[in-house]
Amino acid sequence: MATLPHLFLPLILFLSFNSSLAALLNLNVLSFGAKPDGTTDSTNAFLSAWTRACASTNPATIYVPKGRFLLRSVNFRGKCNNNAISFRIDGTLVAPVDYRIIGKADNWISFQYVDDVSIYGGKLDAKGTGLWACKNSGKGCPSGATTLSFSNSKNVVVDRLTSLNSQMFHIVINGCHNVKMQGVTVIASGNSPNTDGIHVQLSSGVTILNSNIQTGDDCISIGPGATNLWIEKITCGPGHGISIGSLGKDQNEAGVQNVTVKTAKFMGTQNGVRIKSWARPSSGFARNIVFQHIVMKNVENPIVIDQNYCPGNKNCPDQVSGVKVSNVRYQDIHGTSATQVAVKFDCSAKHPCSGIRLEEVKLTYKNEVAEASCKHAAGTISGVVQPTSCL
Repeated sequence: MATLPHLFLPLILFLSFNSSLAALLNLNVLSFGAKPDGTTDSTNAFLSAWTRACASTNPATIYVPKGRFLLRSVNFRGKCNNNAISFRIDGTLVAPVDYRIIGKADNWISFQYVDDVSIYGGKLDAKGTGLWACKNSGKGCPSGATTLSFSNSKNVVVDRLTSLNSQMFHIVINGCHNVKMQGVTVIASGNSPNTDGIHVQLSSGVTILNSNIQTGDDCISIGPGATNLWIEKITCGPGHGISIGSLGKDQNEAGVQNVTVKTAKFMGTQNGVRIKSWARPSSGFARNIVFQHIVMKNVENPIVIDQNYCPGNKNCPDQVSGVKVSNVRYQDIHGTSATQVAVKFDCSAKHPCSGIRLEEVKLTYKNEVAEASCKHAAGTISGVVQPTSCL
């Protein structure tokens, strides 16, 4: 067989290298008219960059340089020709100062029907303090927008993103498959209303790693239809803990299963690890849940299953929860409770909690042994368990 002379090899390599470079589409939002001054509306510039990336068949990177970029409510929508779009953000995306501009929308920044989208770095400043003040005053206020939402999407990566002062939820994953979030930072006041850090529902294969969440509601909330979740190395506080639920709000509801929360630290939170459901009929369930290697520091309710959930005790259904809670394992959980009852299982009278396992749990209250409370709960213990189990 004839072979090419060695003279042609460098030329072939050069052409191959340049061909691969040409295949990468780099889009700087400044080239589309975005201004990094924090006051000029850059929404259309970001959408133009997205439209270009989405239409391309080559991998694309949308680059946001240093500076502050003002965005109104924006929806990045697929389906795209491109299955590899990444946002690389060195700057900060800021919402309008007037909370009403995005407050009537469901989301501030949303992605719908996208595949293989990644976000690396950056800050999202939703300027939610004005809306919080409005809500606390009792005036008529918009409900507020989620800062970042992914819906009906797959193969999503969020890496080293910071979310500041969300109006409502910081990050929502809804109807998605194969999502990886790591190095996420969430910051909001401990008294900011309904500002869940990361909310996952109707999604599978979601991983949340190495994240620090400080907010006024659940650090991570896991809603109906969430399956196969892995949550590891999380610091939570202030906030309401990591919660499965609330479940059972609807009679016909998808369940939650195969959730692992591992190596987490809770500091001064309202709850630690919690499962909560409304006291009304429901087809929902929570099963195959693992909470392990967890440290509690001055947490009001370190371990809790609450099947009579009703925040504020207003308009409570006052029925019996139809949600079935089973196979929940608590392993290597230790630290301090801010209340005497450190372990509370308040389960459904119709569908008692089953398969609860406590292994190597040690929680104290003011340097004393704390208490445990059980209603309609059955399970086993192994190793040292304090407070004394009521199962």
